[in-house]
Amino acid sequence: MPESATVIAIGPDPSAPRLLEKAVVGAGARVGALAEAEALIWTGQPGDFPAELPAAVRWVQLPAAGIEDFFDAGVLRAHPGVEFTSAAGAFSHSVAEHALTLLLAGVRYLPEHLRATSWQQREFFPHVGSLRGKTVTIVGAGGIGRALIPMLAPLGAHVIAVNRSGRRVTGDGIPDSVETVPTEQLGRVWSHTDHVVVAAPATAQTRHLIGADELARLKPSSWVINVARGSLIDTTALVEALTGGVIGGAGLDVTEPEPLPDGHPLWTLPNAIITPHDSNPPQLRLAAFADHVGANVARFVDGRPLHAIVDTERGY
Repeated sequence: MPESATVIAIGPDPSAPRLLEKAVVGAGARVGALAEAEALIWTGQPGDFPAELPAAVRWVQLPAAGIEDFFDAGVLRAHPGVEFTSAAGAFSHSVAEHALTLLLAGVRYLPEHLRATSWQQREFFPHVGSLRGKTVTIVGAGGIGRALIPMLAPLGAHVIAVNRSGRRVTGDGIPDSVETVPTEQLGRVWSHTDHVVVAAPATAQTRHLIGADELARLKPSSWVINVARGSLIDTTALVEALTGGVIGGAGLDVTEPEPLPDGHPLWTLPNAIITPHDSNPPQLRLAAFADHVGANVARFVDGRPLHAIVDTERGY
């Protein structure tokens, strides 16, 4: 079999990991040095990205779904002629599964159950709820949202999907009953919502998308789940809402600041669940990223549009 003419570099460490090399070769390209490559699969941090790329490099695959750090480091701005893709969509199922876990844990009152050291059924019963017949609003109905909706449907929850365009959210397992709302009309959603899952990208426009006003319009039983970025929720307002019983609770895989410092009020609030940004743990992340890389390399070799092309104007 003749060797592929399309050369893909993997960096910054060209020897790691083997799974990515297999994905590249399996998609019809070959792994080579950056000096001879047409594309780069980047596995490192923004600060380590090359200041200059060879003229032949036309595409760079970034390793994360949320790439605000690459924008902040000026990586995309420094290479205006190169097409960048993120890993958006690659980790959707794992993150959606984690979001559902946090939501169910809150609704079923698991934090207090797990802290209990004696049998206290009567004390706990009034707080335990169900998702059946409840409305769950997913703010940022991209890959994670589309993965989460089919998980919620069998539980009997109604879903409001919020996206930038307002274009109807469809896909495998997504029922026709899902309501789609454009971001610009998000304000009308809060009073009709039982629970909220935040899965939107972090941009200047989405910073503190949920603050004191939005939290005040939710129900005292509402749980707010954030698996996106901590900056989307005003942490000070969230702590006040949790402390004052404005909402039922919060399940946070991401926080602002992050890491969440020792001694922060969120650690000890009985209605807050904190996980250390591990909705997409390493043992799941690499395999999912390799699948994403393989699909995009195949498209690159064939000259087809790539998945998850970064829009520099939108910031994701």
